[in-house]
Amino acid sequence: MEIGGLLQFYHKPIVFVSICKGDELLDLRAKPFYLDNDAVRWVEKTLQSLSVEEKIGQLFVPLGYSGKPEYLEREILSRHVGGMMYRRGDPAQTQKVFRYLQEHSCVPMLLAANLESGGDGIAENGTCLGKQMQVAATDDPEQAYRLGKVACREGKAVGCNWTFAPVVDIDYNYHNPITNVRTYGSDPEKVLRFALQYKRGADEENVAVAVKHFPGDGCDEVDQHILTSVNTMSCEAWEESYGSVYQGLIDDGALSVMVGHIAQPAWQERLDGKKPHCLIPASQSPALLQGLLRERLGFNGLITTDSTCMVGFNVYRTQRESVPGAIEAGCDVFLFNKDLEEDFQYMLEGLANGLLSEKRLNEAVTRILALKAALGLHRKQKNELVPPPEALNVISCPEHRTWARECAEQAATLVKDTQGALPLSAEKTKRVLLEILGDYPSSKRLKEIYCRRLTEAGFDVELYEPETFATADFRVETFRRKYDLVLYVGNMEHASNQVTNRYQWFTFFGNGNNCPWFTSERPVVYVSHANPYALLDAPQIRTYINAYSSTEASANAVIDKLLGKSAFTGTSPIDPFCGKFYLAY
Repeated sequence: MEIGGLLQFYHKPIVFVSICKGDELLDLRAKPFYLDNDAVRWVEKTLQSLSVEEKIGQLFVPLGYSGKPEYLEREILSRHVGGMMYRRGDPAQTQKVFRYLQEHSCVPMLLAANLESGGDGIAENGTCLGKQMQVAATDDPEQAYRLGKVACREGKAVGCNWTFAPVVDIDYNYHNPITNVRTYGSDPEKVLRFALQYKRGADEENVAVAVKHFPGDGCDEVDQHILTSVNTMSCEAWEESYGSVYQGLIDDGALSVMVGHIAQPAWQERLDGKKPHCLIPASQSPALLQGLLRERLGFNGLITTDSTCMVGFNVYRTQRESVPGAIEAGCDVFLFNKDLEEDFQYMLEGLANGLLSEKRLNEAVTRILALKAALGLHRKQKNELVPPPEALNVISCPEHRTWARECAEQAATLVKDTQGALPLSAEKTKRVLLEILGDYPSSKRLKEIYCRRLTEAGFDVELYEPETFATADFRVETFRRKYDLVLYVGNMEHASNQVTNRYQWFTFFGNGNNCPWFTSERPVVYVSHANPYALLDAPQIRTYINAYSSTEASANAVIDKLLGKSAFTGTSPIDPFCGKFYLAY
């Protein structure tokens, strides 16, 4: 049945449509939308007023590449898109772009950002409270609440109303190139507990969460950006882990779920009644979207794909089939595009040739409108949908910076110190060889902070340079005369399209150079500001610390603890020894 009527049920009007499977009703008054009569009428009236092209446009949330009005008019607004996402940039400029979009859009837009670690997901000067694993290492759920609060308060100031967070992947595989410090760790109960607190902070700021990445990343060791990844769990194991996390957030009223290009063969086979002949990404699987997420877990909110630019989405079938097929399978929003004009045409063609049904199109647009109404966007004037410029004063405000420092101080984790090297003092080990591992923008900040703080503490610091050491005398006694301590600061950040992110030591004719060959000659300390599993590549190092984030607050917190100014209090959310007993020596 087409949307358009009201059914009296327990004396409450309910908007209804038939969904793709069966004749279940879409109840906008129920969890998670909880719309009142006025909001229900707005959804119904707006849906009826939209042309086919405008309905198709609502399905798309492209990635913004420019803020120029001519680009916004020609590429974005002309296609009536339902939302936008921009990467981090100048907050004042982004706010202007968001204001222009909202004031010129026929329907209020969902404006999203990856607010996983703080306001830095949208504003280049935003507060990074800390990576999710850093927050989990505090073992204090209040820090997760602060993360949601800071991220969404600063995001809202720019104009965001939708956060692509929290990440509820479970970091089971230490080789996984994507999950890592983006997760709350490897304990499903802790992941749920902390994700719920992030959601509490987001709810208070009236920013919708998008719980991700269903059906769950972190089992295998591949990257869905370049191939379809696989959740290899049995149905029973999945229900006790990922399933319990998603169920808890759905029960708590999460408004949206982001679906990854992740296969789940066990559930695919159980729900389809036959073994899949290939890996089917959840973003295109009716069984996983409707059978598992909608029916078994009871999710009534909005489902968005992850970025459809990923190879994990592209290789299952042709783009002409995949674009309408993702919506027909059960997604409501199509996130990002290989090419918006082309994908828009594919969606129109799919509706015309039956790859996308009118029923699924109407249901998807209904949920998109319902999410907008749940956020109260329908009640605001166009010029009220984005805050005024002075709202940006909250970005990196003193309270948020204080919270970031407190999180860093609580999170820093002493994994081992079997050589008794801590605390460091200039009296014991004055001459320090300092090496920053990882060529990332944040490495420059870490280098400056460590050099300055150690020098101020009375150490003589020499910064490792591979060109200098390539011609140095590698005699052991020469090394011992020059240095009392070696301090590694690891900053190997995990990022998409890097399926391996392991240390590449600089060797000079096999003669070691910066590879830690000297651990029996001098004390060696390793601080990891990124990958918490760095011991895997240097098990011989006997003093090892995880800091989880490369922020200024994290660096200063760790240095205070290295110098004995405060105690290590962090609790590891994962096994830093990777299940290998000898890493603990």
